[in-house]
Amino acid sequence: MALALPTLIPFADVDPALVEELLDLAFGPDRHERTAYVIRGDADYLPMLSFAALDEDDYLVGTIQAFPVALTDPEGRAHPLIMVGPVAVMPGRQDQGYGRALMAAQASALDPQAPLPQMLIGDASYYGRFGFVEAPRGWTCPGPWKPERLLIRGANPAVLPAKGMLGPWKG
Repeated sequence: MALALPTLIPFADVDPALVEELLDLAFGPDRHERTAYVIRGDADYLPMLSFAALDEDDYLVGTIQAFPVALTDPEGRAHPLIMVGPVAVMPGRQDQGYGRALMAAQASALDPQAPLPQMLIGDASYYGRFGFVEAPRGWTCPGPWKPERLLIRGANPAVLPAKGMLGPWKG
């Protein structure tokens, strides 16, 4: 199957009702109960790192968002991170390159002079191609999660603590 050539636009330019519909279709209507939603809390998404993908007919087929979060170490120090996701592509349009285009757009929008580490909850088999690796097993999340699905990416993830709890950035 040929890869799509999506039109990428700022996430803020999309009707929020269309985004909610896409996210419900991609993740189910109970998605607000997932651990990722608890980690980011009520934080607003980061506009410069959040995009939408339109197909050849200008229909919304995918979105990617980023949120400020933190890893709080055992001493109570908060280490800022960027939470990638949700990354959503319309069922029936997956495996056509939309997700890859959204991930590339977000990665290219990161400031190379101040690259905060990124984290997400997802499949290593997919996100590994974008440089994500399994997070230290000492990291924990509020709510149910599988350690092998907690992934990080960064220029030097070794500077992050080996132990800590992920949660909203309160800085």
